[in-house]
Amino acid sequence: MRDTVKVIIARYREDVAWAAALGYDYVVYDKGGDFGGEARQLENVGREAHTYLTHIVREYDSLAPVNVFVQGSPFDHLDERGNGSPETLRSMIEDVVDRGAPFKGFAWFKLQCDHLGRPHDMFKPENRGRWAGWGRDIPVGEVFTKLFGADPPERITARAPTGIFAVTGERIRTRPRAFYEYALRLVEADPDDARNTGHALERLWQHIFNGNLAWNREDYD
Repeated sequence: MRDTVKVIIARYREDVAWAAALGYDYVVYDKGGDFGGEARQLENVGREAHTYLTHIVREYDSLAPVNVFVQGSPFDHLDERGNGSPETLRSMIEDVVDRGAPFKGFAWFKLQCDHLGRPHDMFKPENRGRWAGWGRDIPVGEVFTKLFGADPPERITARAPTGIFAVTGERIRTRPRAFYEYALRLVEADPDDARNTGHALERLWQHIFNGNLAWNREDYD
């Protein structure tokens, strides 16, 4: 099973020593600039979506059979009480491998939203300054249409709302590399996430990896 799974970690100054305890191959993409271990350095832009898409674009032809995408400290989102652990994550990964699931979000909850990402926390006074996009809606419908050239569904169910999920290499490659390059350009055009492009992708991972070939476009200019 170890050779089947690769864990891709989007780190920003978190302690990622826990990764070794998973027992799987892993790679750390570091945006904090203070990581002393072996890591791939990236500019601190675009939230974790930038990291994930960068990995897919670079490794497209050599992706692992199962790819697990997580942030540097993912555990609060794995359990309703915030008691997730490396053991929790490892058990979730094992279940995905055992069942052969092509995609699985690991957050303990799912979200439903409209085309503006509502309901969301972008207008709450207590969150002012937490995100560059505070005070703006999340352009879920707009990003959906840019990615797929189609109208989004009326209600969108986010099955990986915190950006923690597993997806097979086979499922990733149901979309061409050009799709991910285009998605990466969208993120890079909003480097501070002031327009909440990265937040929108958190609501759309299950659509990106749903294997619907009819949503593939002929070009991604």
